[in-house]
Parts: sequence; C-alpha cells; structure tokens
Amino acid sequence: MNLKFKAIIFDLGGVILNIDYQKTISAFKTIGVSNFDELYTQAKQNNVFDDFEIGKLSENEFRNYIRSVAKVDLTNEQIDFAWNAMLLDLPKSRVGLLKQLGEKYPIYLYSNTNSIHLKAFREIIAKAYENEFLLEDLFIKTYYSHELGMRKPNRSGFEKICDENNLDSQSTLFIDDSEQHVLGANEVGLQTVWLKDKTITDLFSDL
Repeated sequence: MNLKFKAIIFDLGGVILNIDYQKTISAFKTIGVSNFDELYTQAKQNNVFDDFEIGKLSENEFRNYIRSVAKVDLTNEQIDFAWNAMLLDLPKSRVGLLKQLGEKYPIYLYSNTNSIHLKAFREIIAKAYENEFLLEDLFIKTYYSHELGMRKPNRSGFEKICDENNLDSQSTLFIDDSEQHVLGANEVGLQTVWLKDKTITDLFSDL
C-alpha cells in the first residue's frame, strides 16, 4: 500500500466480519416480509433502520415496525433470527492482521450497527474463538452508531472520533466496503480505501 498514514479506522461488516445482506432479505421473505428488499439494502435503507442504528428506536419498537410491515404475527425470536442472518464469521487471518496492525498503529472501529446485531456478533465471535478475546480488545476504541448516536456517512461521527482521539484526519486511514461511507469520510479529509474487490488481508499483504 502506498498510502502514508499514522492511524486506521476500520468498518466492521464486510471489512472485518463477513456479512451477506441477501441472507437477511431472504430470511425475512421466508417469514412473510415479502417486500423487505425494498426497505433495506447495503446502499440505502428506510429511515426506520437509520433510526435504529443511531439508538432512536428501541429493540421492541424496531420489531413492532417489522410486524407492521409484514402484517404477520411474528415472534421476537423470528425477527431477530432473520435480522441477524446477514452476520457470518470473523476469519482468523483478519484477527491476526488486526493484532499485527495494532502493534504498529492506533486502530479504531466505527460501525453502523444496532443493539440486536451487537449482541449477535459478540456471540458469534465468542463461540468461534472460545471466549479467547472480545472484538473490542483488538482496537484502542470501538464506536457503534447506536451508542454514538451518529452514523456513517454523516460528517459528525468521523469528526467526533478524530477529536476524541486527537487524530489528524489527513494522516488517518478509513477503510469501508460501502462507497457512500467512504465519500463521507473524504469530506472530513480522511484518507480512504473503498474495499470493493479485495479483503483487508489483500490490502495489507506487504505485512
């Protein structure tokens, strides 16, 4: 990599944790939400999902919205299972890479997520790695949108992370698999990589 940087901010889903949005769309269709793909995609989503990602909606308010759209009497468990279907695995190679990078740079995590997903991917990682570590252990600090009250691609989240950690935006690298988030980071002067056709292990292969 030819970029010169002193710190790195990572996205989570699609960069560190493998995800597949189609699995959630398919799972919701299976339980009766036939138009879920019109409400939620990687690039654009209904405002309800945005509100859930910044902590404006509780878990039950989110679930009740899904029930109102589905017009089906779904249980909390059915909704959570479908919603979490997109969350896959955390490859060991990426864990190793993050540990290596953490020895050379201050590294941070900034994820658009929600309380249901947070519990689910913590369980996935705990089970896969037999409670060897928490995801949060790999970073100096982790920022989850529903706790932060801000989400990508808005400037405010990037600015807060830089301000809190005394990061110079021009010497900080941001890596995300969503183009709109990369464009938002560019607006505050961050160096960026849109991780479109490769993985972070490809990106840092020189390590």
